[in-house]
Amino acid sequence: MTTTLDQHYAVAESITRDQARNFYYGIRLLSPRKRSALCALYALARRIDDIGDGDLPDDEKLAGLGALRRQIVGLLAGAGEADSVLCAVADVAQRFPVPLTAFEELIDGVEMDVRARSYQTFDELVEYSRCVAGSIGRLCLGVFGSRPDPEAPRLADTLGIALQQTNILRDIREDLLNGRVYLPADDLERFGVTLRVDDADTLVDDDGALSALIRYMAERAQGWYAEGLRLVPLLDRRSAACCGAMAGIYRRLLAEIHEDPTQVFDQRLSLSPWQKATVAARALTRRSA
Repeated sequence: MTTTLDQHYAVAESITRDQARNFYYGIRLLSPRKRSALCALYALARRIDDIGDGDLPDDEKLAGLGALRRQIVGLLAGAGEADSVLCAVADVAQRFPVPLTAFEELIDGVEMDVRARSYQTFDELVEYSRCVAGSIGRLCLGVFGSRPDPEAPRLADTLGIALQQTNILRDIREDLLNGRVYLPADDLERFGVTLRVDDADTLVDDDGALSALIRYMAERAQGWYAEGLRLVPLLDRRSAACCGAMAGIYRRLLAEIHEDPTQVFDQRLSLSPWQKATVAARALTRRSA
């Protein structure tokens, strides 16, 4: 039986609904046409991330990412075999001006993860964040559309980088236990932090140095949110609501981390479903999130 395009999109939407625990609160505010498109893009991005975060040996992860990169290049050329997610993404590219090359940037960033790259400076961390999150911001903008403004792609990129900074602060412990450190070495040295866990796998905070560093990084991230959210007035109402909800959830999480950094020392902090729904509702009514 031939699979229809609607069925391809249904597969992508099912993946997004099940796995996009934060983003789906915003995605569901879109019109059906844009919601289906963004779900397709998310599903492919999720596949890339899952390869990088999976249990395979690193050489097999890199091989898997290389194979997926070739499939995406095939999509750009209008050739190659494709499953439901790739078929849906190919259709999105026909309907919306999405920069499919951004998926190759995402793969570049995930390859950095697999190779356990460390970051000496914040500028180096921004380079990584632009690959894994700025790319997503630019893909979303292709679906959202915007009023003509040459700044729109840069603002979408900036907002994605802001969200990634929140992810990094939320996941310091989890990343460390997995052998990854994203906090720039310059910042660690400046605050006198030696990143480590105790016997209970809880982050060690010598004389409050780690808490001070986290607050500093949270304040820096807020500046990226302030700049990136200049994108919202350029979007139509539903796209603005989606963007505002997604950014608002992460910004609210960042505020909680800033208020009490110890919350990330022994757990993966998240907002409750009620808190996320409240942020989304406020975004829909254009109230501050």
